[in-house]
This record gives sequence, C-alpha cells and structure tokens, in this order.
Amino acid sequence: MEMMQAAAALLRALQEEGTEVIFGYPGGANLYIYDALYDSPLRHVLTRHEQGAIHAAQGYARATGKVGVVLATSGPGATNLVTGLCDAMMDSTPIVAITGQVVRPLIGRDAFQEADVTGITMPVTKHNFLVTDPADLLRVIKEAFHIARSGRPGPVLVDIPKDVTNARIPWAYPKQVRLPGYKPPVAADADAVAKAVEVLQGAEQPVMICGGGVVHSPGAAEQFRALAYRMGAPVVSTLMGIGGFPMDDPQSLGLLGMHGTFAANRAVANADVLVACGMRFDDRVTGMAARFAPKATIIHIDIDAAEISKNLTAHVGLVGDCALVLGQMLERLGEVTPRPAWLEKVQGWQEQHPLWGVRGQAGGAEPEGATGDRAPKPQEVLQALQGVFGPQSVVVTDVGQHQMWAAHYCTRTEPRSWISSCGLGTMGFGLPAAMGAAIGRPDRDVVVVSGDGSIQMCIQELGTIAAEQLPVKIVVLNNGYLGMVRQWQEMFYKGRYKEVDLRPGMPDFVRLADAYGIAGLRVEKLGDVEGAMAWAKGYPGPVFLEVRVESEENVFPIVPPGGANTEAMLKKA
Repeated sequence: MEMMQAAAALLRALQEEGTEVIFGYPGGANLYIYDALYDSPLRHVLTRHEQGAIHAAQGYARATGKVGVVLATSGPGATNLVTGLCDAMMDSTPIVAITGQVVRPLIGRDAFQEADVTGITMPVTKHNFLVTDPADLLRVIKEAFHIARSGRPGPVLVDIPKDVTNARIPWAYPKQVRLPGYKPPVAADADAVAKAVEVLQGAEQPVMICGGGVVHSPGAAEQFRALAYRMGAPVVSTLMGIGGFPMDDPQSLGLLGMHGTFAANRAVANADVLVACGMRFDDRVTGMAARFAPKATIIHIDIDAAEISKNLTAHVGLVGDCALVLGQMLERLGEVTPRPAWLEKVQGWQEQHPLWGVRGQAGGAEPEGATGDRAPKPQEVLQALQGVFGPQSVVVTDVGQHQMWAAHYCTRTEPRSWISSCGLGTMGFGLPAAMGAAIGRPDRDVVVVSGDGSIQMCIQELGTIAAEQLPVKIVVLNNGYLGMVRQWQEMFYKGRYKEVDLRPGMPDFVRLADAYGIAGLRVEKLGDVEGAMAWAKGYPGPVFLEVRVESEENVFPIVPPGGANTEAMLKKA
C-alpha cells in the first residue's frame, strides 16, 4: 500500500471528491497542507480574509451545486470562518471547511493561535470533526463530503492538528461511508403522499410556495413546474427559492412575506390549500404567524423532518427530497380540473398593485420625472441591469434595501441564477460570493448588487478579484446610508436617524477600484445608467460601477413589525 504524507493524502482525497478549487488563507498550522499544494493540480484562490474565503466557497457551491471547500489556519483563521459557517447552515449550502490546529501535545494548553474550533463551531455546522489519529483522516474526509452534500446540505468542519498533517499514512481512500446513525430520507411516506394528493384534488384556490429546496434538489424545479402547471396554481417564492420557478411566468406572483408583492401575500391569505416546497416558514415569510394562510390546509415538503410543523403547523407533512416527493405526488395526482377563475383573480391583484415602475402590466406606475438629468431611483438601476444582463446572468447580492429591490426587479428564470445571504442576512457576503460564482460558472455573466454599507464589509476582496482577473461586474447603489436601517428608523422610530449616515468617511469607490487595478465608473444621472450597464457587460475584466441613487428611497411593500402580511404598506404614507 502506498505510503504518503497526510497533507498530500488530504489533497488527493479532495480530488477524489470532485474538488477543483480551494478558497483559503495560509498560516502556521496548515503549512504542511500548503506545501503539498505546491505540487497539486488543485486550484487555490488566495483571498484577503478568511471570511472572504468561506463566502467565496458558498458562492461557488450555490452557483454549481457542488461542495465548496475552504481552508484556514488555527485560532483566528478558523474563528474568522464562523459567520460563513452559520450563513451556510441557515441557507443549506454544502461546504467542507478544513482548519489547521496546533500540534496534539499542545491542545488544551492555550498554545499560540489555539482555539476550541470544534466547540465553537458545533452550533453552526451540520457536523464537525477533530482528527487526532492520522489513520482516521481519509475516512473523516469521505464522511465530511457525504454529510455536507446529502440530505439537507450544510457545512461540515474538519479540524486537523499540524502534526497530523505531517504524519505518514497509507493511501487507502474509502469507497463508501459507514454512518449507521445518519440516514437522510429520500422518498416520502406513501400514505402521507396519498393524503396530500387527496387534499390537492379537492383544492379550489391552491397556492404553491417555491423554497430553497426546489433550487437545491437536482430536478426539483422541473417537477415543481409540472405540478404548478397541472394544478393551474399561482406560485409565490421565498428569497431562497428565487429562480426555482420562472419569475416571468404568468403563474408567478413573485416574492412572499415582509417585502412580498401585494398579489403574493393576498393569494396566500385566501388560499384553501398551500403546497410549501423546501422552505422553513421563517418569520420574514409568515409575518404574524397566527394570521398566515388562515384558510389553508398546509402541505409541507422538506427533507429535514425537524422543519415540519416547527414554525407553522403542517396538516400534511411530507419528509423527503423535493424532486422525489413532487414526483410521487405527480404520479398519483392524475389530471386535475382547471381553475382559471382563481388564477385570473390573483393575476388581477397583480395588475391592481404592481411593483413600482413595472412596465407592461396594467396599472403599472410609470417612473416619476421624464428627465434623464435627475438621480436614478434604485428600482430604475436594477431594471436597467436586468435589461442589459438578462435572466441568463448570475445575480449575487449583499444584504439590505438593494437585496429586496434586486429580488423584485432582477427577474430570474432558472435555478442557481440568484445567490444571496437569506437566512442569516450577512452584510459583506456579496462580493466574495460573486468571486466563487464567477469561478464556478465562467460561462455566465456574474453581477454583484451591493450597497455602500455592505460593500465595505469585505471590500478587501477586490484584491482577490484583481489578482484572479475575475470578470465580476460590481454594481453599488450608493445612497449614503445604511439604507434598510435608515428606512426602519424613518418609518418605525419617528425619523430619529442614529448611526446610519455613511457619508462622513465615504471612500471614493472609483479611485479605490482603480487602486486595485479594476475599471471603475461613477453614474449620477438616470440617462447614463443603461449605457454604463452596457459598457460594464462588454468590458472583458472586472468592473466597479458606483451609481449615486436617491438617498432616501424606501423599499415597498413592507409589512410593519408584528403585522400580518395582508397589512403591508404599499407606498410612503
């Protein structure tokens, strides 16, 4: 049996698992691994911060469906991954994080750059390992990838002491995993499926919710569309589910929840059957839970049994993979009597209260002011972005007002074309996640939409983009504020603005981009927006486009804190 250094065996194991790229940052405790990388065909992307590395691995995983791999050193290197691990856990993103640890004799002795990484990350990972025996390393790597990608995907951390990576071990990579206590469900219980189908057959006003599971599960989007079309049911989406069902389809009502469309929230409030696929019924979706879908029999499909009836009681719970469960339902459902009156009714609500500035819809409000010399509204910028880059692009967002506008106006028509920090809401996610997406999908335009607050959280990753010459198009909506916090202070705290004005100390983003060797452009007039977008799309390398938008524009609709979704405010009072 071939003997080799454990660090080299680790990299060979990553190749066995289909890894092509590692995002990481070197340090003392992982230097044997980096030394082995010197002779490895694996691509390594050196980020400027470990948080940037794990967000890049998330973006890669979300764009490709593959497991993202991140490598960090011990102590602060490992703890800098915690936000990304939590983010990946909330959004069910498959990640394997490999961290160096101090040598085994020093563990527990407060050695230099020692931290209890497994203890720290236990609540924010699907599983984690501390490899204390070199003979266990290859088995652990095999198990880590299996756990990360199977069932409900999520992050797994492997902590490896430095002396373990230098040990000599035989190359004997396992062909299978043996985890008798870990058996993720696949297909749903047949009796539960029969009950769900019986409910569907009697539905008069059904609504389907497209959640993140529809995007994560291979083939689920096709099955979801087939069921929606057969039922003739309107479709609403969670933030994670964007792209699982085409947003330009006549049956699509758009986003549901706190910032959901009037039609989406009204349809759910009047539904008699709700089919929820791969979603958690989190508070931003339900609003006041007691008044969410009060007339509906709820059919909840999720691969994680813990999610069924956790936040909202499910009348029929179907535990299993979304694609397979939807296939089971379609097989038993047969033909369904069309319900055109219900679909026409909800489409009427869409026409009655469309999003601001959406053209081509009856009743759609036209943007104010015909002159192109005024400052653009954020909505206009994103409509221009959608028009130039189209639905084939991958849109990555940070967190805040711009995220909600992008969710509404960047019309997605297929899975994995929308990447955003949804559950944790991590500012700074967008820029590094776009790096990972660009590496994973070099065949697509990758556009990151950010705000002047979020972009500064991980702005050092401009260095990584420049070094790797990643053709990421960065669009920053600069309103001079922490926009969403300012909006809440305006609407719910009597306009008492506190610590939200970013204009003092605001960098010159175009000059900053230039300092990194990235092409930059500032736009301050509406008439220049579309041309700037076209220039950015055609430019062969990375672009930083700063757009000075109206400073106090608000996101609508918005459900007031503690309110029901049917109480959403549609415009400024």
